[in-house]
Amino acid sequence: MNVGAVLRNRSFVNYLLGVVLSQIGTRGAMAASLYQVYDLTGSLATTGLVGGAGGIAVMVLSPLGGALADRRDRRRLLQLSQGAGCAVALALAVLTFTGHVQAWHVVLASLLSMGATTFDNPTRAALIGSMVPPHQLPQAFALVNPCREIAVLVGPGLAGLMIAVGGPGVVHAFDSITYAAMIGLLFFIKTPTEHLNREHKPIIGAIVEGARYVAHRPFILLLMSLDLSAMVFGAYRVLLPALALDFLDVGPKGYGVLAAAPSAGALLATYSIVKVLGRSLRLGRVLLLATGGFAVSDLVLAHSHWFTVTILAALGLGVADALATSIRHAAVQIETPDELRGRVSSIYQVSSRGGPAMGDALVGALAGAFGPAAALTIGAGVTLSYVTAMLVRDNPVRQYTGPDRAQVPVG
Repeated sequence: MNVGAVLRNRSFVNYLLGVVLSQIGTRGAMAASLYQVYDLTGSLATTGLVGGAGGIAVMVLSPLGGALADRRDRRRLLQLSQGAGCAVALALAVLTFTGHVQAWHVVLASLLSMGATTFDNPTRAALIGSMVPPHQLPQAFALVNPCREIAVLVGPGLAGLMIAVGGPGVVHAFDSITYAAMIGLLFFIKTPTEHLNREHKPIIGAIVEGARYVAHRPFILLLMSLDLSAMVFGAYRVLLPALALDFLDVGPKGYGVLAAAPSAGALLATYSIVKVLGRSLRLGRVLLLATGGFAVSDLVLAHSHWFTVTILAALGLGVADALATSIRHAAVQIETPDELRGRVSSIYQVSSRGGPAMGDALVGALAGAFGPAAALTIGAGVTLSYVTAMLVRDNPVRQYTGPDRAQVPVG
């Protein structure tokens, strides 16, 4: 495996830098929004609406975002979506600083931000698939994910410090600055434009074409269902403010540390993950075991009464999620031709992005009714049951070996 070859791609390196800057602001803002709504309302169910609103945006707008990514200049489309996110973050910062912010403002901002991100994510995935040769895609995603995790590590931790010093408004203002930085960096990224010269169907026809492609690929459908089983039922981030403030009594700084811990776990495991992706001949089984490990870590997080144990569980969540995400995302891109990557990525993000968002609403509602421990225990049980079923029965995911090793069964 030659990681150096991937890093010699200047456009890809600029892309990585942009991801880090943008995600530091975005992840910090999400942590601040969850904290802000919980602080304003004291309700876990209402806090869950922050993610739930974003999930609605993903479900409604994903197909359109994917279709545009396959027919428009992907760099410019990304700049437009980043500009929209910047405007939303700035507006929320002003409302917070002036003392006029209400919980519904934060939920609406989440809806609008996720709406912009819905156009953003399939475009990013399509960019990676077109910038990097297919045989380098697993390594590319293995590098993208820890770079993103650096942002997820720094973002919530920085958000906790900013909240302690100046309140959530500082975090939202910082978020708008990172959006602007990403817009600037995109000018230094060269993107293929061959897809612009192709004849394109009308938008609806293009969306249907992408959906038909996914519908005839059982492998991709199973990856989506596996992703959903963990992200919807194991959505733990919505509970972190309550765990930090009410159960562990560690305050906003402790909340920042707890919110950042999963990313720390992902970063600590980066070298091992890259080795596994480069050498393992059983990536499907590794994916299933990693997803099971995510559920087990959720169980520990749910029942821990000690901050140290809770941090260890959060580290485990990050390791398992990073390994599973790297395998899933690379596999989807490998199995998809470039002219369909935007649309297929947009459909896949219903699980990869919509899952966590809808999971926030579901787990928040369950926690409001039965408590955080019961909510995560129920969710982890669902995930473990599904993973076990896939491990014991022959299926395309369990058979998956990675690029250039074996043909993945398709419909």
